[in-house]
Amino acid sequence: MKTKAIFFFITVVLIASCSSKSTTEQDHKKIVAILNQQEIDWNNHDLEGFMDGYWKSDSLYFYSGKKLKSGWENTLYSYLKSYPDKSYSGTLKFTIAKISAITSDSYFVMGEYNLTREVGNATGTFMIIFKRINGEWKIIADSSC
Repeated sequence: MKTKAIFFFITVVLIASCSSKSTTEQDHKKIVAILNQQEIDWNNHDLEGFMDGYWKSDSLYFYSGKKLKSGWENTLYSYLKSYPDKSYSGTLKFTIAKISAITSDSYFVMGEYNLTREVGNATGTFMIIFKRINGEWKIIADSSC
């Protein structure tokens, strides 16, 4: 009986660890897909499409240029002001360095961005936090420099 109980316990642990790994891989794929879509939208100068990856809430936080902004609309307005046309927005390429779970419903992503553009190239780093909200992954905080 004791052997059956140990076997059962080991089986449950193995199934749980495989399920967790599969979920983590699925989460990573979904997050990378959002970032890939953001690149496409940005490169088409579709800044509102780019913002679809962000949480449409006043509680969204964006930190860049030594300024902390809050709110989806304020963030969009800032992008529209800073990148008024394709010569400013250029071509975006993300390089992801790390995706790591914070909780089962949140991840941080660290990486680099590279903008190739007519008005001069721009590069920098970012750390964003994704959270699963109503079954969808959304960026709830972004720090870029």
